[in-house]
Amino acid sequence: MRPIACLPPVHRVLILAFTMIALSHASVQAEQSPQSQPDELSVFEARVYDDGDGNTLPYRLLIPEEAQGPMPVLLFLHGAGERGDDNRRQLIHGKDLLIKAAREFGCIVVAPQCPVGEKWSIVDWSKDKITFSDAPAEPMRRANDLIDNLAEQYDIDKSRIYIMGLSMGGYGSWDAICRWPDRFAAAAPICGGGDPAQANLLVNTPIWAFHGDADTVVSVDLTRAMIHAIKDAGGEPKYTEYPGVGHGSWIPAFAETELLPWLTSQRLHDDQDAQTQPDTQPSP
Repeated sequence: MRPIACLPPVHRVLILAFTMIALSHASVQAEQSPQSQPDELSVFEARVYDDGDGNTLPYRLLIPEEAQGPMPVLLFLHGAGERGDDNRRQLIHGKDLLIKAAREFGCIVVAPQCPVGEKWSIVDWSKDKITFSDAPAEPMRRANDLIDNLAEQYDIDKSRIYIMGLSMGGYGSWDAICRWPDRFAAAAPICGGGDPAQANLLVNTPIWAFHGDADTVVSVDLTRAMIHAIKDAGGEPKYTEYPGVGHGSWIPAFAETELLPWLTSQRLHDDQDAQTQPDTQPSP
């Protein structure tokens, strides 16, 4: 290739022009690269819980900026598609709601990430009837222990610990409140499934469940069965079923303006009349 200095003037000008354009384009790309953009998850601190036996659980933590007195806790369980170890994917869904829970309702928000190949609840998703295992799934055990670990670090109101989960996390939410009914003051399971045989354990637990009646991934019958079983046992769970909505029922559920006010108004051992508001669609 001939040196630029040996080329005719017009060729030298063209080469310099193309070089400037290429450099400008590269500069624009660099400015727009993910590495140089503000991290939208930066408000959540990335941490890893270690149970002392070498078992770990990545999680994101959001602490209210202006905490006054003991703080409530909201444990958020993601779905199957967000499993991993990047400590990011668990906030693909629900991030804005969780930020609101911290900033407007004073919650410590805890969002752990389940490892690939594991579940929040040891259940067979192919079955049309759910039976919970005697022992908790390992990720769920660690998530529960994590709450105790955080209670050693922060001023936590143990009468106001809440759980919310979608899809696989919906199963996990049902599992957790059956397994530790005296831990959670209220639960919001979304498009998951529970074990109707354990409904008697949930008679005094404030629950607001959500599901879409067109869900082809997790059958709406699983939530219906839990709601009916709890009512038969004497409980008063709330249930909102979205007509024509498929598996993404967390989208309208997160948009429910009364969800966070209702959730954070619950306390362990409170008068269960608190569950009666707001009104929602009657269960099928």
